[in-house]
Amino acid sequence: MRQVSDEERRARLGRRHAVAPAHRAPDAAGATRSVVALHATEPATVHLSLQARVEGLGTGEVDRVLHDERSLVRQLAMRRTLFVFPRDLLGAAWGSASARVAATERARLVKDVESAGVAADGARWLDGVRAGVLEVLGAEPEGLTALDLRQRVPALEARLGGGATYAGSRVLTWLGARAEVVRGHSTTHWRQSRPRWTLTGHWLGDPPPTCGSAEGYVELVRRWLLRFGPGTEADLVWWLGATKGAVRASLAALGAVEVGVGAGERAYLLPDDVEEEAPVEPWAALLPVLDPTAMGWRQRDFHLGPHQPRLFDRNGNAGTTAWWSGRVVGCWEQDGDGAVEVRLVEDVGAEARAGLAREAARLGDWLDGQRVGTVYPSPLMRADPADLTHPVVRA
Repeated sequence: MRQVSDEERRARLGRRHAVAPAHRAPDAAGATRSVVALHATEPATVHLSLQARVEGLGTGEVDRVLHDERSLVRQLAMRRTLFVFPRDLLGAAWGSASARVAATERARLVKDVESAGVAADGARWLDGVRAGVLEVLGAEPEGLTALDLRQRVPALEARLGGGATYAGSRVLTWLGARAEVVRGHSTTHWRQSRPRWTLTGHWLGDPPPTCGSAEGYVELVRRWLLRFGPGTEADLVWWLGATKGAVRASLAALGAVEVGVGAGERAYLLPDDVEEEAPVEPWAALLPVLDPTAMGWRQRDFHLGPHQPRLFDRNGNAGTTAWWSGRVVGCWEQDGDGAVEVRLVEDVGAEARAGLAREAARLGDWLDGQRVGTVYPSPLMRADPADLTHPVVRA
């Protein structure tokens, strides 16, 4: 069994994820494919993940591919997480990861509708509301905001969870997982999420066909192995939010090859991708909250080392990350003037500090004073700069 060293895994990451400056992607679509799909839980992450991987890409170009060209599409999928997928991968997600989420969401909704006393028969109520939403959106090609929909479909005003949430948000989440509606045009700027909900057929025109569950999982696993491999079964089960059975069946269908990683753990590569990866020149990168590279594996020691408690929150969400040659060595924040600064968790040396300073300048120029907030700050992001062990790196 071939052993893939941590150094080789970091070289694969730098090149294949388009984060090493010499290997950046030519455009937004290529950058998205480099990590299979972009995390979109926080709207700013999409733009910042692309900025890190494409030279000279502005927010207007990102909005164009999302809202005009529609070659990249937001879709709820793995682990009930919102992603941005390349259009041609939607069918695989719809039939597998999204379908699994939709089934779970429906069961929870039915139970909560009945528990809240909204309806005695939650399933019948939900089916009626679904029909109402689809009918209203069918007459609105440009879509409607969630508020507009609540006004047009009064049942969406029902409160669930002891009055904590509108049923409308839950119903739209479910319909989105079912691929019947999508988040369309934004009604605000790139750092906030206030979409117009639109019928999938209206938004895409000619939607790709939905794959069967097994076929969909195979394609998702294939693309993940190409970009994130080698990865363990545990990595894939976590990333897909799927069962071990689904992962094992997909690996078998692909003829995945076992290799060793870490301290003798079994991992997998595609059968035509087992040759040793060439080294990558030293590189620096600054990635946003929940970036796919930081979130792509369950087992992250090869790039994160002992730093997870300082760089991830208690629920396993990655804050911003600063990278040097495939290792996470800190995070980035904005100071009171909006300038980007890098906070280190270890001594990285002069070459790394210079590389990180260049990336801080590049990101700062791109942001041009615009501040990016987050609901997922890591402990290091929240720390008082005066309490930091290592000097802050600035442009």
